[in-house]
Amino acid sequence: MAANRKILAAAVACAAAFVGITGCSSEEKDPFEGMSADKIAKKAADASKDAGSFRVAGEGKQDSETVKVDFSVAKAGDCKGKVGGGAGGTAELLVADKTQYIKGDEAYWKKAMGGSGKASALKDKWVKAPSGGNGGVCDPDAMFQSKELKKLERGKDSEVDGKKAAVLTKDDSGKKTTFYVAAEGKPYFLKIVTSGKEDPGTMNFTDYGKPVDVKAPAPGDVMDMEELMKS
Repeated sequence: MAANRKILAAAVACAAAFVGITGCSSEEKDPFEGMSADKIAKKAADASKDAGSFRVAGEGKQDSETVKVDFSVAKAGDCKGKVGGGAGGTAELLVADKTQYIKGDEAYWKKAMGGSGKASALKDKWVKAPSGGNGGVCDPDAMFQSKELKKLERGKDSEVDGKKAAVLTKDDSGKKTTFYVAAEGKPYFLKIVTSGKEDPGTMNFTDYGKPVDVKAPAPGDVMDMEELMKS
């Protein structure tokens, strides 16, 4: 009887596999078999950009301070999120229709403006970046730069939040970058870790393809940085 139950369980598992629920083979196939690390990374960059939207969150060191970021990126480079931490203050950042808006606390503006006395006037107000500002700060093409995805090596597979991932590494003058690529489903980037003396950090990528609603602040709620600096 016990043997029959085991056979039945195995049959159910294989039936589930037939409709794409689970596997019934003792050996899992490598979806990147025969591909170089560089080609895997290129495949991941293309898939991640083609998803149309995603969330990136993590933290890193900048000027010896810990900076945290949490952004939701929509199609065409629109995005919204938060950045900051420590003495550098905290700010919300929003990019809509290639225009960048920032709403920071006083500590953020003091650092951003080099201690200017006008920082208090900007506190907790939406500020439109000057013409030529970095409206592409959340551009997926810039985030997954092809030039960074060269001369990689594949290491031992790992997991990110329970998801199997191919591990790709790059060593460049004391700076090591590790890319984790989903080995199940779409080959999205799941995590990127940078270690070394210069700007170490960890970024996690989730919510691929989920809608992101980004709206510019109402005109009456926005201050113009260029006009403010003239006053």
